[in-house]
Amino acid sequence: MTEPDQQLHRSLRNRHIQLIALGGAIGTGLFYGAADSIAAAGPAVIVSYLVGGMVIYLIMRALGEMSVHNPTSGAFSEYAHRWWGDLPGFISGWNYWFNYIFVSMAELSVVGIYINYWFPAVPRCVSAAVLLIIVTTVNLLHVRAYGEVEFWFAIIKVVAIIAMIVLGLWIIFFGTHSTSATGIGNLWRNDGFSPHGVTGMLAGIIIVMFSFGGTELIGITAGEAEDPQRSIPRAINRVVGRILLFYVGALIVMVAIVPWTKIDGNASPFVQIFDLVGIPGAAAILNLVVLTAAISAYNSGLYANGRMLHALAHQGDAPAFLGKVNKAGSPWAGVLLSSAVTAIAVVVVGLLPEQAFVYIMSIAMIAAIINWATIIITQMLFRRRLDPESRSELRFTMPGAPVTNWIVLAFLVLMVVVMTTMPPYRIAVAIGPIWLAVLGLGWQLSRRRQTL
Repeated sequence: MTEPDQQLHRSLRNRHIQLIALGGAIGTGLFYGAADSIAAAGPAVIVSYLVGGMVIYLIMRALGEMSVHNPTSGAFSEYAHRWWGDLPGFISGWNYWFNYIFVSMAELSVVGIYINYWFPAVPRCVSAAVLLIIVTTVNLLHVRAYGEVEFWFAIIKVVAIIAMIVLGLWIIFFGTHSTSATGIGNLWRNDGFSPHGVTGMLAGIIIVMFSFGGTELIGITAGEAEDPQRSIPRAINRVVGRILLFYVGALIVMVAIVPWTKIDGNASPFVQIFDLVGIPGAAAILNLVVLTAAISAYNSGLYANGRMLHALAHQGDAPAFLGKVNKAGSPWAGVLLSSAVTAIAVVVVGLLPEQAFVYIMSIAMIAAIINWATIIITQMLFRRRLDPESRSELRFTMPGAPVTNWIVLAFLVLMVVVMTTMPPYRIAVAIGPIWLAVLGLGWQLSRRRQTL
């Protein structure tokens, strides 16, 4: 049972929750990873984002149904415990922590690239280390302070994306003093709208789905929301639409202004585009924005990890000390442990500065697929095990269930199959079963320790 002084504080307002989810999902996947998805799919990456967005919406509605019925900071880990079983609950919680460790590493791995835009001589690992220290400090403060920091970081990203889309549309239709209007011909030039066919769009979806990872944070915030029954449905319905608008709008502008073959991934595509069209100062401003985006997404990741370890500790699935909170209500032990493990990224960036992002992202992706599958299956069991009266009283239901559950699961299986065809992702597909076996062993040891 959670002691009163070890409970998280319900201090996050609706605006915090919506922007935390946006902050977690609008980060490196869009501002840097978009280059890889464009290379894989060409202009058809727009379709990849639309399909991926619809799948994520269904996953979020499945999580939302359970979160509104039983709001808790353990989110799908606690739901899996209750509706599926102790082993799935253990695996779900630790896998989500593992997932966000690698998401956080991915954010750290690209910070140096943005810093090098202004200061080429600064080692990327140094930039990553400085960010790690700053964000860890923020996460040890009161959750309301964290919510405010993330709110304003996310606001910067949202405003910047809107400004980028507006400026991009101006270039497309009217041009600038130094360049003529580009039009939208680049959407079908250079081998057509879908130069690599369906396989290219599927490959693009892998990177797209990594970009959408982070929206599950809405479920984690339920334990600290002031009015979860009202704020969670509103956040889910609004945030997915906004993410789709920002992602799809930004991608359309990017591939319309500059031929997709010229987006090389050596810098953020946002920065590269405005460098190529020669708008003075715009690229530098956008580089500052994408740096802010990486900080914001890492901030969200560390928040999620600290809360998940806190929940696991109080479920008996993690050492008890990880369930401790400080006077500000921050799960300090979980935050510090998560930060220490994430520091591995600093070492990886130092050893493999060019390859760090793609390998870290691939491992995060396989963990995310496990998370999403767990959410979908748990929601099916949750719905099945409710009595008819409780089922009729659900306030925020997943549309089309259970048919949509099976569609999402089939899509996730397809993603794994596609990953086996992509060399940088094969290692992640191999690591997935090994990681699940390690978690199974960990669960057995945990049960044995509790019976002694």
